[in-house]
Amino acid sequence: MLDKLEKETILRLKPQINRSNPSALRMWLVSLCAFVTIMQSSLSDSFSSLLVTFAAVSVAELAEFLFYFRTEKQAMPKDGSAIASAFILTLLLPNYLNPLYVALGVFFTMLVVKYSFGGLGANWLNPAIGGWLFIRFSWPAAFEEALNVNPASLGTNGVNNIGRWISDTLNTSIFHVFGVELPQNYITLFAYSGSGIIIDRGLFAFLLGTIIIGAFQVSRIWIPVAYLCFYAFLVKVSGNDLFLGLFSGGIMVTAFLLVADSATSPKSRAGSLIVAILAACLSWLFRYHGGEPYGAFFAVALLNVLVPVIRRIESHLFYRGMS
Repeated sequence: MLDKLEKETILRLKPQINRSNPSALRMWLVSLCAFVTIMQSSLSDSFSSLLVTFAAVSVAELAEFLFYFRTEKQAMPKDGSAIASAFILTLLLPNYLNPLYVALGVFFTMLVVKYSFGGLGANWLNPAIGGWLFIRFSWPAAFEEALNVNPASLGTNGVNNIGRWISDTLNTSIFHVFGVELPQNYITLFAYSGSGIIIDRGLFAFLLGTIIIGAFQVSRIWIPVAYLCFYAFLVKVSGNDLFLGLFSGGIMVTAFLLVADSATSPKSRAGSLIVAILAACLSWLFRYHGGEPYGAFFAVALLNVLVPVIRRIESHLFYRGMS
């Protein structure tokens, strides 16, 4: 039995996540998954993706240092959360975005979204989403321009030879046996070399990285599965291309890193399932009826705002029988 003071104390603690692996290991695994994705993207843009990443990670570490120096903390944490937030934000950004905008966005991410609310586990909004919204709406023209850069104008090869080779190989071997042909544009989605957000340019590496995330239980794997299933259902019944709907628009990073983020999601299974379904519905609505290619990111931002309300409901239900 808990008295009123004890219950209020528990409810004011930072969210505690029960996982078999420590937070630091999970943060570094997420960073590894993001890094291999960025490396794939950088191979076809003269390493512009790496330049964006360098700006993000450097400023994230600087912002963390300034915060702990200003607040006279004894030592900076070594959980890797700052680097992980910078890596995830990088995945959401165009590969040709000016590093200056990236740096300003990361400062906002770290100092306003994350540390002003208490740091890891206490932020009300996913830091990467907060930084993405800040950049997107502070410099909309620069963001759109970076999304529509012609690779040829920068001296890079915009032709996806790898994707063509894979599709030709599959069509002349496996699919030829069954008398069907796989559309070339489907394969190129996994090795896209045009301008766009980095996650969509390094999708093949990211999907390999999700195997690591699932194996080490970085997040509750059934959450991205639920999100993808409901989203795929809506895309299919609305008559849109299912393959294109799933493997573009940042849907995969939304499923595995944003919706499944433990720090900004409900704690109960029922609450997490509800949020995953709502995220899928809003992602579909914003993308196909709101005219927003990256509607999934807006869906996550909206639901992050509502999560504190859901948590209060969960807490009420959990402590309802206690006096």
